[in-house]
Amino acid sequence: MVLSKPYVLRLFFSHRYITANVVDRNRGHIVATASSIERELKKHFECKRTCNAKAAAVVGDVLAMRIKVEGLPEIYSNVQKELNKGFKNRTKIWALINSLRSHGIKIIDDAGL
Repeated sequence: MVLSKPYVLRLFFSHRYITANVVDRNRGHIVATASSIERELKKHFECKRTCNAKAAAVVGDVLAMRIKVEGLPEIYSNVQKELNKGFKNRTKIWALINSLRSHGIKIIDDAGL
């Protein structure tokens, strides 16, 4: 069965880390990923006790580059669902989403996922 919305953005926020994955739902694997835990990303921000919106934007920048390398046409995400997960993460979510969009990644907000 081939899904019409194969590439889905999944966000994970812990108190100290931010991870964003693009999952290919047809094949069941991660196509592109970026995380604040990566050594090269840690150089660009300070995540002592918590990661902030700047860290989320950097994760978005790196993920955007990796999405472009993979040549993905569009990414689906239920942004409202992500925003409802937690009030503390709202600015981080918007920073990451806006970073992806500023690099030309087409994100389709789909509440039906």
